[in-house]
This record gives sequence, structure tokens and C-alpha cells, in this order.
Amino acid sequence: MSLHSTAAQLAPLAEGGNHPSLSPFMTGGGALVVLLLLLWVVTRFNRDR
Repeated sequence: MSLHSTAAQLAPLAEGGNHPSLSPFMTGGGALVVLLLLLWVVTRFNRDR
């Protein structure tokens, strides 16, 4: 498999398509929630006692 044929096969995947579960708002919102949860957990464990 050459580099050109591999790139041609991966190009449609990079565009994202029209799949409803891959909404950028849902992906970004989910990532934000996960990061805020991790931040909260880290700050709970990082208290000076």
C-alpha cells in the first residue's frame, strides 16, 4: 500500500462525515465535563492536611 492510497482512504474519515453521534458540540461538551471532573478530583487529593 502506497502513501497516496493510504491518504486517499483516510481522507473521508478526517472530514467527519454526517454521523449524528459525532456532533462537535457533544464531543467538546463531553470533553469539558470530563476535564472539569478530573480537575475536581485532583484538587480534592491535593489538599494540604
